[in-house]
Amino acid sequence: MPTDDLILAPPPVAPVTTAVRLAYVWAHFARVYPGALAGALGYVGSGAAVEVANLADGFFGSNQPYPAEPNWREWQGQRVPFFFDNGTQPLLMLTPGRAEISADVVSAAFYLLSGWQEYFSEARDRHGRFPYVASVQARYGFVALPVVNYYLDVLKTAIEHVTGQVLRPRTWGPGALFAAFISHDLDNLRSAWKAPTKAALRAGRLLDFGQQLWQHWTRPDAWDNLEAVAAATAQYGARSTFFVLPEHRPGADGTPNADYALTARLWQRLAKLAKQGHEVALHASIGTADNFTHFDTERQQVLDVEGGGNRFHYLRWEPRLTPGIISKAGITFDSTLGFAEHFGFRHSYCHPFYPFDFSSGSAYEFFEIPLNVMDATLHNPAYLQLGPDEVLPALVPMLAEIEKFGGVATVLWHNQNFDPANTANGPRQFHEIMGWLRGRGAAFLTGTEIWSQFPAA
Repeated sequence: MPTDDLILAPPPVAPVTTAVRLAYVWAHFARVYPGALAGALGYVGSGAAVEVANLADGFFGSNQPYPAEPNWREWQGQRVPFFFDNGTQPLLMLTPGRAEISADVVSAAFYLLSGWQEYFSEARDRHGRFPYVASVQARYGFVALPVVNYYLDVLKTAIEHVTGQVLRPRTWGPGALFAAFISHDLDNLRSAWKAPTKAALRAGRLLDFGQQLWQHWTRPDAWDNLEAVAAATAQYGARSTFFVLPEHRPGADGTPNADYALTARLWQRLAKLAKQGHEVALHASIGTADNFTHFDTERQQVLDVEGGGNRFHYLRWEPRLTPGIISKAGITFDSTLGFAEHFGFRHSYCHPFYPFDFSSGSAYEFFEIPLNVMDATLHNPAYLQLGPDEVLPALVPMLAEIEKFGGVATVLWHNQNFDPANTANGPRQFHEIMGWLRGRGAAFLTGTEIWSQFPAA
């Protein structure tokens, strides 16, 4: 796998035994399929009614980031990569009262859901992030497929066979089989004027240049649009989560933070939106993902209650440090974990989950709502370069997977991209996505509402 920057070796970890893997995966299975009977699932030799082949002990005894190439099988009409699968037997063998699964789907689910690859990989990009190009999702081409949900569906089929239960996935409200989390990172409120003004000056259009400056001095900035953003989501019966960036000075590495300060007037506007049912959360600045004191200072500045939500600016996340910082600070939910470079599933899972603590061998108590779609991903010289009419068609297969498994579609659309001047990944593309979600019956929920429906152990 390619590497940009190298970081220090991972710290010591607790043993990841078969029992650890089984407990972590079962906890998430039981949240997706409420009412599943505990004790039905085990590894070969356990005597459980559903036995899974144990094919991964050697791998989890090492610090290698990547397992052997997956074996591709068809499941429910979809080609799915199965890690820890020798492919010598049928995937699922059913006999009266028993089921055998020949691929180690428990270990494969644990590998992807825990983020093992990025914890043990040394690959980081210039923002300190685990890069998409270094992932198994990129190597084997399954970033838009929630592979862990397919593994859980194999387990579901086996458990239904041996117990006679019909396991139905959780629902998100009356008639809502899946949910949508609509969010906006407030990076810029004051800078819409800069690009057209500079362009006019470079082109020698002095009259246009003067008009741009006059509008900047006399009119609100086009990106100072929080109320318009809230109104746009409200058209669909949705309420937004606004991630507020409290630092306006650049990071130590020169990366920009907010172009605004948290004035009393801005807080008044945010408070008014909160009274309308929208949510205010923390957009922690550059330098907080690896510094508890810095992070907790910003948490106290933005979140006036215990808990609350967070997403890191530039999606910065150091897997060996950041989860512990979030946990120590008492954050309720985070929504950072998506690839900046590609839409899809960074942990190959379309439901919220509790991140794995490698130091303790158990789950953290904070809740991750994975990020699936970011506007900047869709049209950016460094990422994808989809045309204006290509955005929704590109996303629909991924969104349909979320609908299929009853998951959560997390959409990040920056407030600046509600500017009508943006025709590439702007308001039209946002409304197309929202129209599709509403048309398919998604429940639009805030982060706290999702967390409240998805309890810890």
